[in-house]
Amino acid sequence: MSALTSRLQTLRDYIRWAVSRFHGEQLFFGHGTDNAWDDARQLVLGALYLPWEMSDAYLDCQLEDDEREYLHDLLRRRIEERIPTAYLLGQAWFCDLPFVVDERVLIPRSPIAELIKQRFSPWLDVEPARILDLCTGSGCIGIACAYEFSQAEAVLADISFAALEVANRNIEQHELEDRVYSVQSDIFAGLPGQRFNLIVSNPPYVDAEDFADMPREYGHEPALALACGDDGLDLVRRILAEAADHLEEQGILIVEVGNSQVHVSALYPEVDFTWLDLLNGGHGIFLLTARQCREHQALFRERLERR
Repeated sequence: MSALTSRLQTLRDYIRWAVSRFHGEQLFFGHGTDNAWDDARQLVLGALYLPWEMSDAYLDCQLEDDEREYLHDLLRRRIEERIPTAYLLGQAWFCDLPFVVDERVLIPRSPIAELIKQRFSPWLDVEPARILDLCTGSGCIGIACAYEFSQAEAVLADISFAALEVANRNIEQHELEDRVYSVQSDIFAGLPGQRFNLIVSNPPYVDAEDFADMPREYGHEPALALACGDDGLDLVRRILAEAADHLEEQGILIVEVGNSQVHVSALYPEVDFTWLDLLNGGHGIFLLTARQCREHQALFRERLERR
C-alpha cells in the first residue's frame, strides 16, 4: 500500500479508495455501520480525531505524510486482517456516547439502545433506583442507562475479568464511579440477595449454526460473548430461572436473543413473552415483568434442569 502515498493526498481520496477496496474485498459491516461508505468515513475520520459530522468541505484538506502512513496501516489491517473498525480505533459509540473497546469485549451495537433512549416507556412505570446490566461486556448498556436515569445506581455484571477491566475504564471515562460499579458474576451468582427495578441483558445467544457461519470480522470478538450452546440459550435459561429472585415487585426483565428468538418461542410456548418492536431496526428482544418471572419460575427451572 506504500505506493499509494504519492497518489492519495486528501481525506476524500482515502475515503473513496477505501470504499472501493472494501467492496472489492467483500468486507462485512455489522459493528456499528452497515455499508462501506460509513465504515470508511468512520475509520478515516476517527483515526485522525476528526468529528463524524464535520462539513464535507474539509474532506479536500491535504494530509501530512505521517497521517497518510497511519491511514495506510489501518486500512491494510481492516482489509487484510478483517479487524472491525471500532477495534482499530479503540472506540465505539452507543446511545450517542463514546466507549473504549478492544478485543476483550463485544463492539457495542445492541438495538437495546433505542429502548434506553425511550427510557423503557411504557413498560417501566417508576424511576428505577437500581439497574443491573447483566453480561455487561464494555458496560455500554448500564452506563447509558445511568445517563438516562440520573438518580439510579447501576451494577455492571460479567463473568469475564478481562471484560470488566474495559467496563471499569468506561465507568471512569464517564465519571460515574459514584453510582455505577462492576461485579464479577456468573449470571446472578455474584449478586446474592440483590434486587433491581430493571434488569437488562445482552448475553451470548448465538446458536451453533449461526456461529459457524459468521463472517471473519466476528472472529476478533471474544467467543465467550457470542456463542452459547447448540440453540444459543445456555445462559438465557439460567437468567430466566433466577430472575424472579432478583427483581423488585414492579421490576422488569429485558433480554436480547437476536436470531435465537425462534428457539425461545419453541422452548417456552406457554410463556407470553412481549417481543418488543423497534423503529430503528433489530429484533429478538423480549420483556417479562417480575410477576411473569415469578409465575413461570417453576417452568423456567424445569426447562433448565431438563437440558
